[in-house]
Amino acid sequence: MSKIDKMSILGVRSFGVEDKDKQVITFFNPLTILVGPNGAGKTTIIECLKYICTGDFPPGSKGNSFVHDPKVANETDVRAQIRLQFHDVNGELVAVQRSMVCSQKGKKTEFKTLEGVITRIKHGEKVSLSSKCAEMDREMIAALGVSKSVLNNVIFCHQEDSNWPLSEGKALKQKFDEIFSATRYIKALETLRQVRLKQGQRVKECQVELKYLKQNKEKAQEIQNQLTSRETQLAASKENVRHIENQLEPLKNSLMEIEQNLIKVMRLDNESKALESRRKQMEKDNQDLQQKMEKVFQGNDEQLRRMYQNHQKTVKEKEKRLTECQRELEAVNKEFLRFNTEKSELLVEQGRLQLQADRYQQHIRTRDSLIQSLATQLELEGFETAPLNERQINSFQRLVKERQDKDMESANNLMKEFGEKETMKQKQIDEIRDKKTGLERTIVLKLDIQNKKQFEVKNLKQELYQLEGSSNRLLELDQELTKAKHELVEAEKNCNVETLEMEIKELQREKTNLDSTLRKLDKEMEQLNLNTTVITQMDMLKKDKADKEDQIRKIKFRHNEELICLLGFFPSKNQLEDWLHSRVKEINQTRDKLAKLNKELVSAEQNKSHITTELRKKEEQLSTYEEKLFDVCGSQDFESDLNKLQHDIEKTSKQRAMLAGATAVYSQFITQLADENQSCCPVCQRVFETEAELQDVINDLQAKLRLAPDKLKTTESELKKREKKRDDMISLKPIRQTVSELHEKDIPELRNKLQILNREIQSLKADIEEQETLLGTIVTEEESAKACLQDITLMERDQVRILLTRLRTKPSFIILHVQNGKVCWKRMSSHLAFFPKWEHLYRCAMLNLQ
Repeated sequence: MSKIDKMSILGVRSFGVEDKDKQVITFFNPLTILVGPNGAGKTTIIECLKYICTGDFPPGSKGNSFVHDPKVANETDVRAQIRLQFHDVNGELVAVQRSMVCSQKGKKTEFKTLEGVITRIKHGEKVSLSSKCAEMDREMIAALGVSKSVLNNVIFCHQEDSNWPLSEGKALKQKFDEIFSATRYIKALETLRQVRLKQGQRVKECQVELKYLKQNKEKAQEIQNQLTSRETQLAASKENVRHIENQLEPLKNSLMEIEQNLIKVMRLDNESKALESRRKQMEKDNQDLQQKMEKVFQGNDEQLRRMYQNHQKTVKEKEKRLTECQRELEAVNKEFLRFNTEKSELLVEQGRLQLQADRYQQHIRTRDSLIQSLATQLELEGFETAPLNERQINSFQRLVKERQDKDMESANNLMKEFGEKETMKQKQIDEIRDKKTGLERTIVLKLDIQNKKQFEVKNLKQELYQLEGSSNRLLELDQELTKAKHELVEAEKNCNVETLEMEIKELQREKTNLDSTLRKLDKEMEQLNLNTTVITQMDMLKKDKADKEDQIRKIKFRHNEELICLLGFFPSKNQLEDWLHSRVKEINQTRDKLAKLNKELVSAEQNKSHITTELRKKEEQLSTYEEKLFDVCGSQDFESDLNKLQHDIEKTSKQRAMLAGATAVYSQFITQLADENQSCCPVCQRVFETEAELQDVINDLQAKLRLAPDKLKTTESELKKREKKRDDMISLKPIRQTVSELHEKDIPELRNKLQILNREIQSLKADIEEQETLLGTIVTEEESAKACLQDITLMERDQVRILLTRLRTKPSFIILHVQNGKVCWKRMSSHLAFFPKWEHLYRCAMLNLQ
C-alpha cells in the first residue's frame, strides 16, 4: 500500500518564488486534516497533490494561473517546483519532482513545463529517472497503485468538480466506467472472445494438422524401422569391407611399390625419348638452317649479339609505331561508329518526320472531304474542288459559324416558344385537374344526396302503402255504419214490446251463449295469433336459413379449390386449426434450422475470410521471398544456381591461382630464354631453329606477362562478386526452405481448406435458399389457411344456427298446428261473422224496452 510522506511547494499560486518561501507539508498516518480560513491555500495543496500525481492542472487553468504571477513577483520569469516524497506499493521510498516556468512577454504570459525527475533508492544508491526517458504519469500511477480516474475524480477531486455524482446519466456512466475501468473490462472480454475464436480456429487447424502428423508419424516409424534394418545391413557390410580391406592391405603395399617402380621406369623412358627426340629435332633444325641460310655469319658471338640487339631495337620501334597506328585506327573506328550512329538516328528521325508528314497530308485530305460533305449538306458553294486553300478554310469556318449561330438562335426561340406553350398547357392542365377534383367532389355529394333521397322515397312509399290500407278499412267501416243505420230504422218501424221482450230474453240467452262462444273464440284467437307468430318466425328462419346456406355455399365455392389443394379435402374448423398448428410448428422448426444454417454460414464465411487473409499473407510472403531469391539468383532454381555458382567460384579460384603463378612462371621463362642463352623451350624442350622464333616466344611471353595483372585483377574482382553472391545465396537458404514449405505445404493446405470452405458455403447457401423457399411456401400456405379459417368459422357457426333453428321450431308440429289453426280460423270466422249482427240486434231491443 502506497503512503504519502511529505510535499514541498515553491512558486505555485500564492506561494512565494524565493527559496525562503518554500513550504514543506508533512502528512500524518492514517489521516491528515487541512484547516484554515479562506485563501489559506488548502485547495492549492490539493491541486499540487493532484498535479504531482497525475500531471493534470486545475479546471479552467492551462498552467498560466497555476504558477505565481510574474507581475506580482516583479520578475520576467517565475519558476515553480513541486516535490513529493512517498512510499510506493512495494514500500520503497520514492521522490518525485515536477518543475514549471512562466515567462512575462509583453502583455502575455507563456507557460511551459520543465523536465521532471523520479528518484528511487536501490541497493543503497539513488537512481534517478528523467521524464525524457520515461512517462512520469504512468510511473506515478504504477507507483501509487491507483488509476488516474480514481485520483482525479475521487481522491484529488477538485471542489469545482465535486458535484459530478449529480450530473446526467451519460456523463455519470462515463465517470463510473473510467473509475471502475469498465472499458478495459469490456475490451478484455472482447480480447478474450477473439482469443477464444482464434484458439478454436487454431484447435481446428491443429486437429486437421494432427491427422497429417499422425500419418507422418506412421511414415516416420516405418522409415525408422527401415533405417534400423538398413543400419544393421550397413554394419554387416562395413564388417565385410573391413575384412576385405585387411586382406587388401598387403596387396596395396606391393601394388604401390610396383607402381612407384613403374613410374620411375616410365619417367626414365620419357626422358630417354625426349632426349632422343630433342637430338633428332636439333639435327633436323640444324640441317634446315643450313639449307635455308643463304649466307652464314662469319663473325663471333659478340658481333652476333650486337646485331641481335639492334634488330630488337628496330622491332621495338616498329611495334611502337604499330601500336600508335592501332590507336589511330581505333579512334577512326570510334569516329566511324559515332557517325554511323548519328546517321541511324537521323534516318530514324527522317522516317518519323516522313510519317508525320504523311499523316498530316492524310488529315488534310480527310478534312477536305469532311468540309466538302458538310458544305453539300449545308448547301454552301465554292468548296467542290480539292485541295482547299487556307482562305477557303477560313471562309468555310466563318460560314459554318454563322449557320451555327442562326441555328442556335432559332433553336433558342423554339425552346422559348415551346417553354411558353408548355407553361400555358400546364396551367390549363392544372385548371382542368382542379375542375375535375371539384366535379368529383360534386359527384360524391350528389350521390350521397341521391342515396338519401332514394331512402326517403322508399320510406314514403311504405307509409303510402300503409295509408292506402287504412283508407280501405275506413270505407268498409262506413259501409257497415250505413247498413247498421238502415237496419235500425227498419227495426224502429217494426217495433213490438212483448215480442221485443221475448226476443230480448232470447237474445240474452243467445248473448250468454255467444259470450261463452266468444271467450272460446278469444282463446282460440290467441292461440291462432301465437301460431301466426310462430309461422312468421318460421318463415323468417327459413329465409335466414336459405341466406346462410347460400352464404355457406359461396364460402365453400370460394375456398374449396384452395383448401383441397392444401389439405386434399375440405376440412372442418378443428381440422384446419390442427393443420395450422402443425404448420406453425413446422415454420418454427424451419426458422430454427434456417437460423442454425445462417449461423454456420456466418462462421464459415468468417473462417473463409480468415483463411483468405492468411493465404493472401502467405502468397505475399512467397512473392516477396521469390523476388528476393530472383534478385539474388536471377532465376527460381536455387539449388542448381548455387551449385553452378560454387563450381564457377572453384573454377575462378583455380584461374586466379594460375594467373597468380603465371607471373612468376612467365618471368622465369623469359629470364631463362633471354639470359642463359638457352635455345630450347624450358617446357617442351623444343629447340628454336632461329633467333626470330626465340624472340617471338619471348615477346609472346612478355605480352602475356603484361596482361596477367589485369586479368588477375579482373579475376579477383569477379571471384569476390561470386563469393559475395554465394554468401548472399547461403544466407537465403532459410528463405528458400520457407519458400519450399509455402509452395509444397502451407499454401496448398490453405487452398484446400479454402476450397472445402467454399464448397461448404455453397452447400449452406443452397440449403438456406431451399429452407427460405420452403419457409416462404409454408408461410404462404399458412396465411391462405388463416384467411380461410375465419370464413370456415362463420360457416360452421351458421350451420349450428340452422340446426338449432330446426330443433327449436319442430316443423311437423307447427304444420299440424297451423292446419288445425286454419280449421279453427274458419269456424271462428263464421261465428264472428254473426256476432256483430246479434250484438247489434240486442242493443236495439234494449233501447226499445227502455
